[in-house]
Amino acid sequence: MRALARAISLIENESAQGLELLDAIYPDVGDAYRVGISGPPGAGKSTLVDALTERLLDGGSTVGIIAVDPTSPFTGGALLGDRVRMNRLGTREGVFIRSMATRGGLGGLSRSAPSVAAAMDASGLDYVIFETVGVGQSELDIAEAADTTVIVLVPESGDSIQAMKAGLMEIGEIFVVNKADRDGAEMTVAEISSMLTLKNDPSGWHPPVLRTIASTGEGVAELVSTIDEHRRFLLNNGLLAGRRRLHFKSQVRGLVVDALEKRLYERLGGEDGLDAVLGDETKGARSPHQVAKDVLDGLDNI
Repeated sequence: MRALARAISLIENESAQGLELLDAIYPDVGDAYRVGISGPPGAGKSTLVDALTERLLDGGSTVGIIAVDPTSPFTGGALLGDRVRMNRLGTREGVFIRSMATRGGLGGLSRSAPSVAAAMDASGLDYVIFETVGVGQSELDIAEAADTTVIVLVPESGDSIQAMKAGLMEIGEIFVVNKADRDGAEMTVAEISSMLTLKNDPSGWHPPVLRTIASTGEGVAELVSTIDEHRRFLLNNGLLAGRRRLHFKSQVRGLVVDALEKRLYERLGGEDGLDAVLGDETKGARSPHQVAKDVLDGLDNI
């Protein structure tokens, strides 16, 4: 566990040692099953992850949790709120919890979260659980990192409509109405089920809608069995390998774009160089698109 913690720090900081470590461990990556937990703020995601992990541990599995928190404006690190809420797991063997800051990631995950998951995977953990930051309408990165994506909603505040607006209905493979002891739970289940009838999943999987009360553990056993059912579905239909290849491709694309952006700014001379290219554009002589085109046309090789 100590070695894993140190490895993750190197990877998250994108140090040269961290990159070398990733290259070395990747032959051992691929055995852990990755589960994403997403949904709006206040849906009880952390409590559900806590209860889900306890159930997996009770079944003899080992679990790594990547809890993505907002970035602290003072330190640049994670606010650690999720780890505080998961205090029941602190005394359990076989679980590793890592809080991570978004560090500019806008899709609910940190940019380095997939690489951190790879380190957890290579360390021998059976499951890796991502918990997104809870940013509402832009938490779609999880679909490009998890094998199974669980969308958590609550029976109030029009969450089902917000989920439809956010695009969460498109990425979810399992839907959970948490805090199902509250008024309106049945109506929320009915609304989500109705929306899902319009979803045409080419894989043939029909997303179920479950009810849970994470604070008491009610419905969590059914959630575990449904995750296992989706895992078997992907394996039996030969879909898991293809899905993971798409995830790998997406991660490579993101790294290439980040590297090109950094290289471009270095070529321009940073912000000072960009200011020089802009000149005096206060009167709007050229549009931003034209300036950008001129910059790119002036570069032979990026």
